[in-house]
Amino acid sequence: MGYYDDQSPNRYMGHSRSKGGFFIASLTGAILGALIVIFAIPILSSQGMLPYRVEPNGSTDMGTTNNNSQNMVHKQEAYEVTTDTTKAVDKTENAVVGVTNIQATKSNFWSDNSNNGSEQEAGSGSGVIYKKAGNKAYVVTNHHVVEGANKLEVTLNDGTKLPARLLGSDIWSDLAVLEIDGSKVTDVAVFGDSDTLKLGEPVVAIGNPLGPTFSGSVTQGIISGLKRTIPVDINQDGTVDWQAEVLQTDAAINPGNSGGALINMEGQVIGINSMKIAQNAVEGIGLSIPINSAKPIIDDLEKYGSVKRPYMGVDLKSVDEIPAYYQSSALKLPSNVNYGVAVRSVEPNSPAAKAGLHELDVIVEMDGEKINDVLELRKHLYEKKKVGQKMTIKFYRNGKLLETSLTLTGSSTQ
Repeated sequence: MGYYDDQSPNRYMGHSRSKGGFFIASLTGAILGALIVIFAIPILSSQGMLPYRVEPNGSTDMGTTNNNSQNMVHKQEAYEVTTDTTKAVDKTENAVVGVTNIQATKSNFWSDNSNNGSEQEAGSGSGVIYKKAGNKAYVVTNHHVVEGANKLEVTLNDGTKLPARLLGSDIWSDLAVLEIDGSKVTDVAVFGDSDTLKLGEPVVAIGNPLGPTFSGSVTQGIISGLKRTIPVDINQDGTVDWQAEVLQTDAAINPGNSGGALINMEGQVIGINSMKIAQNAVEGIGLSIPINSAKPIIDDLEKYGSVKRPYMGVDLKSVDEIPAYYQSSALKLPSNVNYGVAVRSVEPNSPAAKAGLHELDVIVEMDGEKINDVLELRKHLYEKKKVGQKMTIKFYRNGKLLETSLTLTGSSTQ
């Protein structure tokens, strides 16, 4: 046991041997420990036992380098989407064109001669290339798109602009046919069968809403209604002149879409987009002319420049639009007859004139079908009769019910 001697030069002589041994042992252990760590790190790393590495910014990765980490962050991948919709659009989009209505403008306020002024775009719509023959191609669009035009221009899907010639236009069906140079035309639309459409069937509208800026726009929806009848005031006099039969869809149809295509999932045109219900409280009611109704009209416009509808040769007015006093005093109708169509005038040598119809006669029946007004008369004439057919008519003259028959001829208006 050692002791403390403040005077002794070797104060800890009693413990000097044991402390030197401890120091040597500790130094040896430290060296061995360091060697073990040095050799163990690469072994553990190679065996995947050291998964994390601390980066200078404090981020961690799973044993990857900084370059690999950056590549993972910035890498982009693309994939191709193919659906029934994209396939349908691919088949038809190049056949849908823009149609520009160009009209003359007067050079000054006092001029009555439009030739003194310049020409400018008065409106635009859409169209569908439905046929290519030789060096010509044919486009169907709406009557209201081309109405009043001095010149017409068609813009292809690739931006190529071509002058167009109006072959014919029909106000009743709101259809028109144009002819263009076919050398630049690559795609022609295929007509489908609108009679086989089902409620809820998906459809796509293609056109140029609001003009060239949004050319080739595609909107998708469904068939919302079949055989809808929409009242149309042809001459804007406040009286319904016609009931247009249309398809209803919720695919977005906006100004400029008129004349464009409504297609099914096979890419077939099943309607020509014509109008929409534009009211604040209404959303998603677009209307399209069924292609089965449009085809015979398109054929007539292309071949003849007009629609060969049955023609009577009379000017008509619905009895329900005539005051009751004149119904009895001028038309001399029986008190129980408050329906029918009054004849206001008869064209010379017309089918009506040859059948003996006179001014103030009131037609009440055609081929055994009651006729209530002008609208019903037109629908019977245009939808159930053909040029060259005979038609039996019952009418009142001076209070007496008479009957006659006439042979229908062809004309573009009635």
